[in-house]
Amino acid sequence: MLEIIVTTIFIATVFNIVFTKYQIPTIIGYIATGLFISQIFSLHDGTKSHDLDMIAEFGIVFLMFTIGLEFSIKHLSSMRKEVFIYGGLQVGITLLFFYLIAYFIFSFDGQSSMIIGGALALSSTAIVLKILSANRDISKEYGRRSLGILIFQDIMVIPLLLMIGIFSSGEVDLSLLLLKTAFDAVILFLVLWLFGRFVLDPFLGQVVKSNSDEIFIGSILFLVMGASLLAHSLGFSYSLGALMAGMIIAETHYKHQVEADLIPFRDLLLGIFFITVGMQIDFSIIGDYFLVILGLLFILSLSKMLIIFFIIRQVTTKRVAIKTALALFELGEFGLVLFELAGSKDLVDPLLSQILIVTIILSMILTPFILKNISSITEFLLNNKQPQELSSKVEEGLSNHIVVLGYGRLGHKICEKLERRGVKFIAIENNIYNVKEANKLGKSVIFGNAAKRSILESTNIQSASAVIVAIDNNDKIHQVCDVLIKIVPKARVIITVHNFQERDALQEEYLNYEIVVSTEQMARGMVNSILQCDI
Repeated sequence: MLEIIVTTIFIATVFNIVFTKYQIPTIIGYIATGLFISQIFSLHDGTKSHDLDMIAEFGIVFLMFTIGLEFSIKHLSSMRKEVFIYGGLQVGITLLFFYLIAYFIFSFDGQSSMIIGGALALSSTAIVLKILSANRDISKEYGRRSLGILIFQDIMVIPLLLMIGIFSSGEVDLSLLLLKTAFDAVILFLVLWLFGRFVLDPFLGQVVKSNSDEIFIGSILFLVMGASLLAHSLGFSYSLGALMAGMIIAETHYKHQVEADLIPFRDLLLGIFFITVGMQIDFSIIGDYFLVILGLLFILSLSKMLIIFFIIRQVTTKRVAIKTALALFELGEFGLVLFELAGSKDLVDPLLSQILIVTIILSMILTPFILKNISSITEFLLNNKQPQELSSKVEEGLSNHIVVLGYGRLGHKICEKLERRGVKFIAIENNIYNVKEANKLGKSVIFGNAAKRSILESTNIQSASAVIVAIDNNDKIHQVCDVLIKIVPKARVIITVHNFQERDALQEEYLNYEIVVSTEQMARGMVNSILQCDI
């Protein structure tokens, strides 16, 4: 097993170094690695790749957790149309469409047709969200609509897995099985809700008091995996528990810091997941059924796109509908799970299951290239006759604003002056008590480490008019400025210091930044200076 892991890491690194030079997404590099490794070590029997499959499943777990962080209970309620109406219509119509084709045209039995329809209705959450987030398209209208549909698809995985369990249970009483499932779902929800309501905030408060990054990350890993294990022990997927844990933590002040700390874990484990996807490609099936697979890929993708387009077109522009359809045309990773499970229980013909698995993988390989060029493809389809869609309200509300790093005494004074002048701002503060007090007053202050790139980017800092560093720690100022240089090299950055010695030392290192010796009493003058410069 160790030689497989070492070889896999080396090949994945080499492939992605080469691929990134040609701007090929790393996802393709991971899938190619899995394909290459499967040929070297003959992993198609599944015996040696089982451990990697188990690790890869946690890539989906962490992805679902970060999705939950983006969608608190309040946020999900505000997106109920995107999730429950458009997502419900997409899954319902697509499932019914493919069910009817499988049942009446290809004469499969009812159970097989239902499984095929359900699996083909799903898209790839892992690929789409990763690329939309990287391209900063998640906040655009088509990104929001895609995300809402993906969330409903992920919720639907639970009844689809339950359906396979019911079909394979044989003599099990259906009413008792449904009753037990409903009872377990209530227990899962109550346990996690009560924990989040009465225990989570005090618990994380004590963790933050320790002032240790290791303890903070460890506690979050415990929460994610603990919720996943609880869900699995009750008969649900690991992913459902992770999604619910993320939604609960999203209600706390720690959301942004948690997201920043877990992104490396998520991306690493997702890489392993895509390697295992590549391992499932069987060249013998591709060779024997090449034309069948290509035909299926074209028909399934086109049918899915048309269904999504007509649903979304009823409520928005043609451009947004096309982009949403292009983003969700592919078949998803949970389809792989459903077909493998159904094939192992003889609910779907094993050969058909393998053909559909290869078709799903090929559609997933195409997805990064489609998403990378989604605007160009849309322009081509529209022949440049439609206006560009507007960004979301969130993105529009955070443009030409001021980002204040530090909400201590000086940062507080600066934000007060900005607010009185009617200037949009958002502040980052790593003292949870300051954040809570500011949030009680309705101030735009988030909890997080300002030296983390993802925390800074969450404030839409690229569109900010200016950045004010009001941090009372010289070492921390250096860490923050080193990150700022990388992500906003041309932004106007104003750094506040306590004395002229600090100013001179920083000025030598950061020539393009404005270094100001400032006190609370000088905050008003600083704000006046910023506004007079017409930023």
